[in-house]
Amino acid sequence: MKTGVVISRCQKRHRQQEFVRFLEDVDDVVRATQEPDVAVHLVMDNYATLKAPQVKRWLQKHPRYHVHFTPTSASWMNLVERIFSDLTTKQLRRGVHRSVRALETAIAGYLNAHN
Repeated sequence: MKTGVVISRCQKRHRQQEFVRFLEDVDDVVRATQEPDVAVHLVMDNYATLKAPQVKRWLQKHPRYHVHFTPTSASWMNLVERIFSDLTTKQLRRGVHRSVRALETAIAGYLNAHN
């Protein structure tokens, strides 16, 4: 939230291994742009995958990451919801996406422009 940069990854499935790969992407960006001892706070919903064993192990190995779970129906996610709303209205509704690849390309293009 501090920089406004959106780190994204389109996944076909939403299992713990895909989320760990996403955390690795986040860690790569953070290491490249922040000081090594900067704390990273992850605000996440209560989706069960985020609490899975493989995710917990990754977080234990990366102590600078601090997880905060939002309460059900929390407004903390407004910024994320705003990004999805803008993506939908400014990019996805305006285009014709004849394949998953075309949709993913449109999403990536929008987020690259946003960042």
